[in-house]
Amino acid sequence: VDISDREYRAWYGLGQTYEIMNMLLHALFYFRKAAALHPHDARMWCAIGGCLLGLDRRTDAEKSYERAVSLGDGEGIATRKLAELYREDGDEEKAAKCYLRHLELRYQSQLPGSSAGPSADVTPEAFETVVTQVRVDEPEAEALLYLAYYYRDNLEYDQAILCATRLEDYPGPEKEQGKSLLRDIRSRMDQKAGERRHPPGGRTSASSLSPSTPAMGLRGRRADASMDSKSAANAESSFEFSP
Repeated sequence: VDISDREYRAWYGLGQTYEIMNMLLHALFYFRKAAALHPHDARMWCAIGGCLLGLDRRTDAEKSYERAVSLGDGEGIATRKLAELYREDGDEEKAAKCYLRHLELRYQSQLPGSSAGPSADVTPEAFETVVTQVRVDEPEAEALLYLAYYYRDNLEYDQAILCATRLEDYPGPEKEQGKSLLRDIRSRMDQKAGERRHPPGGRTSASSLSPSTPAMGLRGRRADASMDSKSAANAESSFEFSP
């Protein structure tokens, strides 16, 4: 094949051709050539990750997808694949981070004249902006539903409601799941409020006189149900993916 050794698009195109033919070792060779010439392009690492996953090299595939995410995976391919892999591993926190990063990158990609870049810490205000304004297609609906369950299970009800509510206008099956989840969350909130008003022993604690503010941050362990400090609202999530 007569091509320039420095033309990454040619190597990438050859990789795609062999990938279509399911010749993954050949595809991997050409994708790596393309990545060597254009290492800051997330698409190169997504392609490498897909080949490695097809070759049952899961650990190497995860590293390639993580590299793609660190470079700003505007198409959301790597974030979604990583989330699926982490879910299979039972790592809920990492899966939630990937889904939230997916929403963040997809939101960034729809802004005029902007390009997806490395993640910054997500403040409560930024979280609300991303969730309420991101365009929701199937991958985003999957992410929102997972995050709604994740936040509910961590007793971060405000964030869970925000994610579940966003699904109300989505035409897929996630819409009904979101509605059911909203009913469950509100029932839990009512039960929690009732327990604060009528604690065991008939005494009302001072902390029950003010509403609790759920934390923003993603946590690996379950949140303490008695946490009512407003300072928890300032906790932030962090996305750190090493190449």
